[in-house]
Amino acid sequence: MTPRAARHPAPIEIALYQPDIPQNTGTLLRLGACLGVPLHIIEPAGFALTDRRLRRAGMDYLAAAARRHHDDWHAFLGWAHAHGRRIVLLTTKTRRSYLDLTYLKGDVLLLGQESAGVPQTVAAAVDARVCIPMRAGARSLNVAVSAAMATGEALRQLEAFPAFGSKGEGKGDECDRLGPEGEQCGSDG
Repeated sequence: MTPRAARHPAPIEIALYQPDIPQNTGTLLRLGACLGVPLHIIEPAGFALTDRRLRRAGMDYLAAAARRHHDDWHAFLGWAHAHGRRIVLLTTKTRRSYLDLTYLKGDVLLLGQESAGVPQTVAAAVDARVCIPMRAGARSLNVAVSAAMATGEALRQLEAFPAFGSKGEGKGDECDRLGPEGEQCGSDG
């Protein structure tokens, strides 16, 4: 990261703790590329980062995604502290809703492994813990879905969504929905 970027952090960032499903990592790289949200990958990952499933989920957005790799949790934690970042853990082990947190510019949303979450030592080192309220009996949401929901809320609070624009970039496949000022907005749905 350049010194300039350290002084002017992205509005919000996402960190994946030892990701174990390549499709979710690819999906989050795509989300980051589309919304201008950097992704931190805290090693070791449970798959090769050249995995075809990661490329399939990330599609042609992988080259546009800002990502940073950290050798382990301690390397990431050192980076976060050196850059004055608050770490917000999305977890099922709290009752504080992600909607009740006031997000700050530069916050890093930390998500654990799909299979195991994060160890207690990691959970104890974060600055805030939030959950996504769910119906009784539901265990958890997909990591990429959870990250997208919390990222959207953080960007909304910070008024930091990217400007509206054509999703097709001149390919002729513009969205037929319009933003509040008549701007184009995009979704593959």
